[in-house]
Amino acid sequence: MQRLILFVLVGVGAQLVDGGLGMAYGVTSTTLLLAIGTNPAAASATVHLAEIGTTLAAGLAHWKFGNVDWRVVWRVGIPGAIGAFAGATFLSRISTAAAAPVMAVLLLVLGVYLLVRFTAFGLPSGRLGLPLRAKFLAPLGFFGGFVDATGGGGWGPVGTPAILASGRLEPRKVVGSINTSEFLIAIAASVGFLVGLGSANIDLLQVALLLIGGMLAAPVAAWTVRHVPPRVAGTTVGGLIILTNTRTLLRSDWIEASAPVRNGCYLAIAAIWIAASGYALYQYRLHRDEDRLVLAEAAARAA
Repeated sequence: MQRLILFVLVGVGAQLVDGGLGMAYGVTSTTLLLAIGTNPAAASATVHLAEIGTTLAAGLAHWKFGNVDWRVVWRVGIPGAIGAFAGATFLSRISTAAAAPVMAVLLLVLGVYLLVRFTAFGLPSGRLGLPLRAKFLAPLGFFGGFVDATGGGGWGPVGTPAILASGRLEPRKVVGSINTSEFLIAIAASVGFLVGLGSANIDLLQVALLLIGGMLAAPVAAWTVRHVPPRVAGTTVGGLIILTNTRTLLRSDWIEASAPVRNGCYLAIAAIWIAASGYALYQYRLHRDEDRLVLAEAAARAA
């Protein structure tokens, strides 16, 4: 019984983070399944099946709270679905482990940029509200979908920082649009896994428990991201990206840092992250009216 409750709680926690910051549902859930001995392909398949329900619930909740840009959803989601299907079927045997440190470096740079950008300078007023082009979103979506299917997670960590860094979409709509488009990725990846693996290696009870937890948390996460100040949201996402990709690098063959070194780095990053979030909140309170004006001008550009 305790194990069943644990799966539901993992679904709740993963969806709260994913729905609030636009990433980490797949990574969190897959990590748990791997920890209890599930093989990687089956773990990824289980998570993606659960995500069909959780991403649908999250998308509806984000849409209700006005967090979705549908042009971004389709332009990034359809190529993402193609990449996810390819990654789950014909290409799923290709290991992405060797590329993980390279991607971690790129994402780490993006994370540092976002943390500094939103903490020190606030909203990117010059470009906010300008349309995101398909030639940027399509390859981003395909790559994110492929990484997501082969690694058990990656749609949010790839898509969210890249779109945030463009400076053309406010943070809550980046999170909402990425969460909503993930429904397409979950369907495509699940179909691909069912074609490649069949259903024999998938524990439907685990799917159901993760699904229940995620659906319970989805409306709460969507409401939260609707009310978090954009400066704070951008800083928070940047900090999470830095922490997760630092972890990847420190554990990679490139560095192989010892446990004390890793823990020291994590504590240092957490301290900087907390301080930056506090400063971003302070700046938001000082410049609240200016931020509202920037968002109003962005809405007028987007209309």
